[in-house]
Amino acid sequence: MARVSQEHLDARRRQILDGAARCFARNGFHGTSMQDVLKEVGLSAGAVYRYFPGKEDIIAAITEETFAAIRGAFEEASRMTPPPTPDALLGRVLGGVLAGEVHGLERRSFAALVVQLWSETLRDERLAALLEDGYATMRVAWAKLVDAYRSAGILVSDVPGDDVARTMIATAQGFIVQEALFGDVHPEVLENGLCGLMSMNPQKIS
Repeated sequence: MARVSQEHLDARRRQILDGAARCFARNGFHGTSMQDVLKEVGLSAGAVYRYFPGKEDIIAAITEETFAAIRGAFEEASRMTPPPTPDALLGRVLGGVLAGEVHGLERRSFAALVVQLWSETLRDERLAALLEDGYATMRVAWAKLVDAYRSAGILVSDVPGDDVARTMIATAQGFIVQEALFGDVHPEVLENGLCGLMSMNPQKIS
């Protein structure tokens, strides 16, 4: 009997995850059955269950990959020298992530999938742990980026780095939610908005 190559196994796993992601993006996790997934990927139940014992395991794998893709993009951007300002960095990273067709999804479908994953973490401890780990890692990466801003003389405020990090993460999350709900939210809108906020002169407020 011929031995199945690792490349074949990886390709089959990818086929299942991408097909399931399309189903979930269209109908939600609870509106999608394993039969729907099997039909989407064109495989038998035995072929799919060889990789994933059930739907929850597929959801967990998609969650891990999706959060890793977003986290990895921000970590890579945070290592750039000199560091881009927050407006340019967020616009570049989110534009790249949403246009990257993760799981073969268009940008609004991918954003909708991310929002669903976030909501699932409220009821699933395994998914919540994945999100918590990714969030903690991103906070560390952004705090390091704040240090780089200060070293470069870009940021003069003494606001704690973690406060800035959490605010930037919240901005990115809000952008993804807008794309999921309304669509057609372009990264340059985020860049322009942040650039405008950053250009405020606090001396004029007092």
